[in-house]
Amino acid sequence: MTRKSLLAGSVAALALAVSACGEKAETPETPAATEATASEAGLPEIVVSDEELAGNPFRQEWTTDYGVPPFAEIDDGHYMPATKKAILELRADIDAIVDNPDAPTFENTIVAIDVAGGSLNKVLNVFGNITNTDTNDTLSELEAEIWPMLTREMNAINFNQDLFERVKTVYSQRDRLGLDEQDARLLELVHREFVRNGADLSPEVKTEVAAINEELSGLTTKFGRNLLLSTKAFKIEVTDEAELVGLSDDFKSALKVDGEDKWVLTVDRSVYETFMTQSENRDLRAKMFDGYRLRASEGEFDNGPLAIKIAQLRAKRAELMGYKSHAHYQLETRMAKTPKGAEEFLLRVWEPGLVRAKEERAAMQDMVGDEFQIAGHDWWHYSEKVRQDLYAFDDNALKPYFELGAVRDGAFDVASKLLGITIEPVEVDGWNPVVTAYDVKDAETGDHLGLFMVDMYARDSKRGGAWMSSFRDTSNVNGNNIRPIITNSLNLITPAEGEPTLMRFDEVETLFHEFGHGLHGLLTQIRYSTFSGVDGPRDYTEFPAQILEHWAGAPEVLSTYANHYETGEPIPLELIDKMNAAATFNQGFKTTEFIAASLLDLRWHMLTSEEAAEITDARAFEQQVLEEYGLIPEIEPRYRSQYFSHIFAGGYSAGYYAYLWSEILDADGFTAFRDTGDIYDPELSARLKKWVYESGGLREADELYRNFRGSDPTIEPLLKLRGFSEQQPSEG
Repeated sequence: MTRKSLLAGSVAALALAVSACGEKAETPETPAATEATASEAGLPEIVVSDEELAGNPFRQEWTTDYGVPPFAEIDDGHYMPATKKAILELRADIDAIVDNPDAPTFENTIVAIDVAGGSLNKVLNVFGNITNTDTNDTLSELEAEIWPMLTREMNAINFNQDLFERVKTVYSQRDRLGLDEQDARLLELVHREFVRNGADLSPEVKTEVAAINEELSGLTTKFGRNLLLSTKAFKIEVTDEAELVGLSDDFKSALKVDGEDKWVLTVDRSVYETFMTQSENRDLRAKMFDGYRLRASEGEFDNGPLAIKIAQLRAKRAELMGYKSHAHYQLETRMAKTPKGAEEFLLRVWEPGLVRAKEERAAMQDMVGDEFQIAGHDWWHYSEKVRQDLYAFDDNALKPYFELGAVRDGAFDVASKLLGITIEPVEVDGWNPVVTAYDVKDAETGDHLGLFMVDMYARDSKRGGAWMSSFRDTSNVNGNNIRPIITNSLNLITPAEGEPTLMRFDEVETLFHEFGHGLHGLLTQIRYSTFSGVDGPRDYTEFPAQILEHWAGAPEVLSTYANHYETGEPIPLELIDKMNAAATFNQGFKTTEFIAASLLDLRWHMLTSEEAAEITDARAFEQQVLEEYGLIPEIEPRYRSQYFSHIFAGGYSAGYYAYLWSEILDADGFTAFRDTGDIYDPELSARLKKWVYESGGLREADELYRNFRGSDPTIEPLLKLRGFSEQQPSEG
């Protein structure tokens, strides 16, 4: 779901983040010695002419409001020349550190690493974002070239022995340098990342690891591209409106092709979930179900072989670096610490979740009787029918109260009260006409904290899901105070012209969630980009996002923003009560499908190199794993391996469990607010702001949480919120 590092979403996200925000006042000329040094490091020669760079927006100072990239001036042909030039400048930055005749110091080595590569960051922040939101064939081809190029550069930095010797020298003096807390943390993290990325390996092993990194970069990029193309390729055209029985009028309007008696169904998540819930057409539900779960599983877009190869290469790399598996490597610095710790945690929630899922299946079967056997493509639809029967509650009754503009304003109001900020709309040209922008300031001082830009609607050029990202990270080094440009992207269905955007409540929660990530980036008071903003282990960084979701459904918050889009009437208390009463309904399904994917992720990445080499069929491996844990056949994992982009094309390998682990923190943390009787309790709010949203990766995650909460978290609030007790699974 974030792009914290230069290469988030590729294998090089593991590499040292050699980044700076913005561009230096003066870009130094690349010295003649650069190419010789690059050659010695095994890097290919890069040549880019002044003619190729002429008029390139990335080589100019951006004078736009807030320093926003001049999107209208950037075309696809600008990326490669600008990337090449910026790579040469990064090489020059690193050479300047290594060749410095002065003894290594914190400033001339550690800080210099933190600010190296500013012009490269400038290009890649735009390129990485645009390829997620508005991609095309040309950009996809560029991705296949640029990410491997960057992986080679990161390898060269991570394995630069002379550079590491300077880092080690400074690190060995750390107790005598008089560093403040942020300085000391930067030194610790830079040294740690060099070691974890293989700086101490033998030259022969470094060469092998570098080759694996480069191959992985290409494979993960291809995996993501295959998934996007496969998802966009699936469409069902409906010309008989009778086949759409059960669909709400607003949903049908959104599906209708302008000027034609035709409706188009896709497997974009918002369309898929709404259709599977509302549709009375069982045969069409089955087609949609298969269309969704069989994405990227056959033909030219088959990701099965790619998943296997990625897992094998990660396992081999872990072995070369002295770890039992990729999961052991990944979890070493996370809150769970070990794969066993993560698995044991998941099973504590899996067991009561599976019991509940079987009860939910039985209730649906009772409803349909002997007419047919409940199957996977029935679950969404009949679980909603059971919920309506039990709670007299129809999710569609909520949508008129959740108009996008009002929901957004509600989220902004929560942040203002909770964290002491103001959020005002501003006119800024975005990367797409649907983008809106907001100036975020400190309410007390009026200081500018950052620019927040949002892109809410699905389109064919945009990848699925929801995420937070940045076009510029925070940095405050050498008197150059740079505040961030943070983005949120969702994939809401574009309504018919003139109609409002009405949201399901789970979409409301997603908006609050991504805004929580955004606040983590916007409010940071860390001066080094290496650990500013959204930073920390995966099983912690979801916490600042997930805790904000609790305010979305709090009755005292709903009363401020959930007003009927036509009448302006506030949401009835009776409807809120029904919504809360039904809140834990279908939690067996939701918990089981999520944990199934999390366990699948762990098992892919717990493979040793020898075990991974034996895998020949991704689906067979997946089925074996899920059967071992007892997943019932009516429930699919949230992600099958072939479209599990979080772990095979993103930064969540051996880390998808993090969402649930973070739920321990968010459930426990919000319980603290409830216990005070005030969900905006000033003392707790101040600690949440200081130790969570402002602190980035300043300290280890468990310490940051304790400083906010005053104690370690417990699992009981999580189980309570899901409506579970810790029980053993029953038969059936």
